[in-house]
Amino acid sequence: MIYADQSETIEEILTNAEKIAVVGYSNKAYRAGHYVPAYLQEQGYQIIPVNPFEKEGLGEEAYASLEEIPEPIDLVLIFRRSEEVEEVVEKAVEVNAKWVWMQLGIIHEQAAETAEEAGLGVVMDRCMLVEHKNRV
Repeated sequence: MIYADQSETIEEILTNAEKIAVVGYSNKAYRAGHYVPAYLQEQGYQIIPVNPFEKEGLGEEAYASLEEIPEPIDLVLIFRRSEEVEEVVEKAVEVNAKWVWMQLGIIHEQAAETAEEAGLGVVMDRCMLVEHKNRV
């Protein structure tokens, strides 16, 4: 069930998401968990870093987990290994996120099903930076 055509969900997210929780955010500039959210922030999205080992990222307060974020989240952007995704998606459902996006190379069919069954839009194995650049 790998999603061949995710273009509608991608377009919906790029157009409507405002607050993006970045699970697996990194302060290391060479890592995708840093430069992708940095790019998105430059494009006007609000970035909320989620990493238990960081206090801040990109000038924003960082949180140890999704549950600690005190405001509604539109999108959970995931930079974690595929085997860690299911737990992240379950938390995204709990905090009433609208969408989950598994970055390029991250595939977890069961987690995608869990998100969809809970009413969340899902993008899997795609890079949000690339998709945004292809759109503009």
